[in-house]
Amino acid sequence: MTVTEADVNYEGSVTIDSALMDAADILPWEEVFIWNITNGERFTTYAIPAPAHSGTICMNGAGAHKAHKGDIIIIATYTSMEENNLKNYEPRKVFVDEQNRKSGF
Repeated sequence: MTVTEADVNYEGSVTIDSALMDAADILPWEEVFIWNITNGERFTTYAIPAPAHSGTICMNGAGAHKAHKGDIIIIATYTSMEENNLKNYEPRKVFVDEQNRKSGF
């Protein structure tokens, strides 16, 4: 994903296109992990929805110091589960194009 905006004057979070949140099964206010491919930063924050199909990925608050407009990032979530549930678990992966629109991968 490509960061489209960064706003240090917001209290925190990452604003994510709600269509991408739905596709990735990320809930509003859920903890997310940000891995910045551009500069190597890694941090956690929480997700808030942006309008669907807007392509918005906006780093807010302190995160805006760690990821800037144009940076390429990975957004990940984790869960804990019993070992017997792992056998049938498939992680959900969402790939996007340069405008943060779901791609055909």
